[in-house]
Amino acid sequence: MIYQRSSALFKEAQNYIPGGVNSPVRAFKSVGGTPLFIKKAKGAYLTDEDNRSYIDYINSWGPMILGHTHPEVLAATTEQLKSGFSFGTPTELETEIARLIISLVPNIDQIRMVNSGTEACMSAIRLARGYTNRDKIIKFEGCYHGHSDSFLIKAGSGAITFGNPNSPGVTQGTAKDTLLAKYNNLASVEQIFEENKDHIAAIIIEPVAGNMGCILPDPEFLKGLKSLCEKNKTLLIFDEVMTGFRLDIAGAQKRLGIDADIVTFGKVIGGGFPVGAFAARKEIMDFLAPNGPVYQAGTLSGNPIAMRAGFTTLNLLKDDLDLYKRIDLATETLTKEIKAILTEKGIAHQVNQLGSMMSVFFAEHKVNDFDTAQKANHTLFNKFFHHMLENGVYIAPSGYETWFISDAIKQPEIDKTLEAVRSFSM
Repeated sequence: MIYQRSSALFKEAQNYIPGGVNSPVRAFKSVGGTPLFIKKAKGAYLTDEDNRSYIDYINSWGPMILGHTHPEVLAATTEQLKSGFSFGTPTELETEIARLIISLVPNIDQIRMVNSGTEACMSAIRLARGYTNRDKIIKFEGCYHGHSDSFLIKAGSGAITFGNPNSPGVTQGTAKDTLLAKYNNLASVEQIFEENKDHIAAIIIEPVAGNMGCILPDPEFLKGLKSLCEKNKTLLIFDEVMTGFRLDIAGAQKRLGIDADIVTFGKVIGGGFPVGAFAARKEIMDFLAPNGPVYQAGTLSGNPIAMRAGFTTLNLLKDDLDLYKRIDLATETLTKEIKAILTEKGIAHQVNQLGSMMSVFFAEHKVNDFDTAQKANHTLFNKFFHHMLENGVYIAPSGYETWFISDAIKQPEIDKTLEAVRSFSM
């Protein structure tokens, strides 16, 4: 039994932790089997409790763009630890990282640090409602913006995997203020505006969806959303928790050429520590306490350890002008070669990719929204997942998740990954 230690640990964990995990998708419920318990990571590799190593294409679900335990991030964070773990007071470092992010990202003047992507998106919605004095929001089927009540309406990622897109515990009163549209379907959004004129505070969207698999926006879709928002005095919120500082040093706004009114961040800006943030123009952020009436607070927001890790990571990204070219090229190579291998095998597939995000769907049809993602062959994906795992390649344990490529993944890791794909059979 190759996962003997992980199996024992999982059995023990279930006695004390619901389902044995602290986040549902880790439980392997979608793909079957026993989740791996990881004890260490370095560069492109994870090592589990059975001392097996894996090329990591999850990368902590996106943050580890430089690879695990990058020496400069490790050194800076270790040094920061010596000065204290948490103060509950302002620090100069918070201003430094805020100034850096604002200098890099278009169309934002101020930023508020929080502790997670969920908290960032929840706060962005509250701010949008306070600023517009409207109650309703539009979200898209299959997009996941964290587990706040307003978002667990046909959500993506783990909510799909567990068959609870409308989670128990979300009240009817909350649900009625979340209006569902179809990703890449502008007509569905136009119809919602026609039926709810003057009531919609914001549209929130993953500009490149990552929680129903990697789904790319059609060329005119985001432009159409921007136009509808301007016409109806509604705010456009880009959830860049995944795409921020991953698709580009300025995120999806820059890469796709669309300015949002509010942007949320997470993942990369914490360098592997729990961090989220939301940002906007000053006129919007002025509605936030203590300047304005919209309340938001957090004891550990701006934690100095997380800020140091994030500040160091962002500076490394900013100063290495070729980094995004490298990881994009690595991801493009994987995409091209995986397509070629699966085509040669006669296995129906679609590989969606933008920048260092990609997904493999086993489907003949184009996958461009929640419905088409659902129609892919997830049974075959589950078999593919376990085959890759047994061959030392760790991809996300769900057909509704995205691969995240790090700068630590070089040609040897690509070659080993492709070798594993070549040995896969239906």
